[in-house]
Amino acid sequence: MKPHRFFLPLPSVASVFALLGLAACAPAPADSFSGYVEGDLVFIGPTEPGRVSALAVEEGSAVKPGEVVARVEDDLQTADRDAAAAQLKEAEARLANARSPLQRPEEIAVLQASEQRATAALDQSRVDLERQKALVPKGASSQANLDAAQHQYDQNQAALDEARKRISAARIASRTQDIEAAEQAVSAARANLAAAQVRLDRRVLKAPTDGTVQTVYYRVGELVPEGRPVISILPPGLVKVRFFVPEQELPKVALGGRVTVTCDGCPLTTAKVFFIATQAEYTPPVIYSREERSKLVYLVEARPDDPARARPGQPVNVSLGAAP
Repeated sequence: MKPHRFFLPLPSVASVFALLGLAACAPAPADSFSGYVEGDLVFIGPTEPGRVSALAVEEGSAVKPGEVVARVEDDLQTADRDAAAAQLKEAEARLANARSPLQRPEEIAVLQASEQRATAALDQSRVDLERQKALVPKGASSQANLDAAQHQYDQNQAALDEARKRISAARIASRTQDIEAAEQAVSAARANLAAAQVRLDRRVLKAPTDGTVQTVYYRVGELVPEGRPVISILPPGLVKVRFFVPEQELPKVALGGRVTVTCDGCPLTTAKVFFIATQAEYTPPVIYSREERSKLVYLVEARPDDPARARPGQPVNVSLGAAP
């Protein structure tokens, strides 16, 4: 499913005090800058409210793209999907009936009644014509009567032919109109079924990327409101180091440049600068020391080459250039 994404900074209150202590007890060299690690979280939750029916991960679990992390109750969505499937089946049956030879039985029945009357009239006129043909040679009837009988026969024959044409035309027109309407109904039913299936599929929450589960917000049986996440994931590619560079040192920093990141008890790691603020700040979000309050600084962000070594909220020292 497509996740809800929100990006939140992760330095905790504890890390702020750690930074304060770091600055007070171990001042950074002139070419080193204090900072901290931050992560942009990916939040995963349902698009509709519901209770968590299964939870497949815990905080700290590593996940891969497409891995199922949780399930939300899907009784209503399953019922909607089944109803949509039944509607599609019904629409397909109507389409099959529309493609059968007989269409619009009421209208065609009226035309068929006219055909029957025309057939009866033609049969009667045929009898009259044959009688006149037999009487005229005997002098029992006139030629005028024979001509009239022939004319009546011809008219009745034409009427029968016309009735039969109207029936054929009605069947063709009815099939075209009804088939088009039935085809549209089938298309709409298929779209409804597809939408219902999507809603059902979204009750299975999957990881959109690899990463580590940071927080589980709802447990099995708890009701998740609409738009709220069930878990948050920290992808390794969204870990970054944030530090502040004084104005006079800023020319030494360049996009794509390398920096060395260190922390207490951590091995050296390098990072690549991908963001430099265009506006200066008088005080960074985390106040490292009283002396730094008066400095004009710029926010710089860098991606660690080895994100697994970085922990969100961790205080670090950043030096320009890669470690030798």
